[in-house]
Amino acid sequence: MIQDKVVIITGASSGIGEASAKELAAKGAKVVLGARREDKLKQIADDIKAAGGEAVYQVLDVTKVEDSEAIVKLAKDTFGGLDAILLNAGIMPVSNVSALKTGEWKEMVDVNINGVLNGVAAVMPTFTEQKSGHILAISSVAGIKAYPGTAVYGGTKWFVRDFMECLRMESATEGTNIRTATLYPAAINTELLNTITDEGAAAGMAGLYDAFGISPDRIAKVVSFALDMPEDTTVNEFTVGPANQPW
Repeated sequence: MIQDKVVIITGASSGIGEASAKELAAKGAKVVLGARREDKLKQIADDIKAAGGEAVYQVLDVTKVEDSEAIVKLAKDTFGGLDAILLNAGIMPVSNVSALKTGEWKEMVDVNINGVLNGVAAVMPTFTEQKSGHILAISSVAGIKAYPGTAVYGGTKWFVRDFMECLRMESATEGTNIRTATLYPAAINTELLNTITDEGAAAGMAGLYDAFGISPDRIAKVVSFALDMPEDTTVNEFTVGPANQPW
């Protein structure tokens, strides 16, 4: 049941995060929105409340440990508990390795890997103590297949895949009943393309998404499905994309 579940969503100011927040709130979840753009968060929270849902927000930089800890506190202080977190924040400044965009490499590691680790570290004490919790993470089809131009981006998403699978198995053996779900989206129309600075990569990705891209609310429905599963059941991986894209 999604009704009354308290769910933190990172990267909630647009795309999959925004769509998931609205989808879950419409089904009765109490959503806690985090991202760097406060104006966007406020608008989304206002939209949810206007539709009869419950939402709070806080500025969140997932690369900062204290920000992740603060949003967990916000969730518990506001709604009295915490049931799930959707680790959605991510960036995709893809380019060939030879372009040596080393600053972007570091930024991807900081957001796509450390951001996930910070979120998990922030919720684990609560989930372990209550012996329940659901951790969902957005990886990518580049986290299960290699694509030229995505060496570093894909590497960060492969990390998410391995980390989440280990977390699932560890939680099962430790008896904490912390469930996991990793999503591998293909071409979903979000703001990810805006992070690409390499002209060739940007043009290639734009063409791909123009041809195949589908709405982020499609991923939101998968998030909703995962969260709606009975407590004794984990569906740990979802590969999702346009029906006409040969990813």
